[in-house]
Amino acid sequence: MTDPQVRVAFVCVQNAGRSQMSTAFAERERERRDLGDVVEILTGGTRPAESVHDAVIEAMREEGFDLSGRTPRNISTDELESCDYVATMGCSTLELDANDSNVDIRNWALDDPDGKAPDRIRAICDEVRDRVDSLFDEIEQEVTASV
Repeated sequence: MTDPQVRVAFVCVQNAGRSQMSTAFAERERERRDLGDVVEILTGGTRPAESVHDAVIEAMREEGFDLSGRTPRNISTDELESCDYVATMGCSTLELDANDSNVDIRNWALDDPDGKAPDRIRAICDEVRDRVDSLFDEIEQEVTASV
């Protein structure tokens, strides 16, 4: 991969639900829009869980993704400060100050899917997909404008 023009991070506390959903949808959008050499995607949590939530794995399987091999990871403030966009899921304990950085921070304020009924998790998936699509619309416009 050449140096990406845009770095995007999807972050929550456990990195076991919403941020993993967001990352999977973002990877698909990056591929669909042929932005593989342009967009780098990071994900992580401030206090990562041991594994991705089983109910999230199941819901995302219905969307055509296999998250069973993914492991939640810690993400550092340095990593986040190197990003152009950081989407938090509404539960973050980040120390990133939007006023002191050039990072575009989005708080998506999504419900935590952990422990929710399958129908509610599917609705959260739909909302995540729509937000990721909108973010990639912005990124694609930014990238094509700078060419």
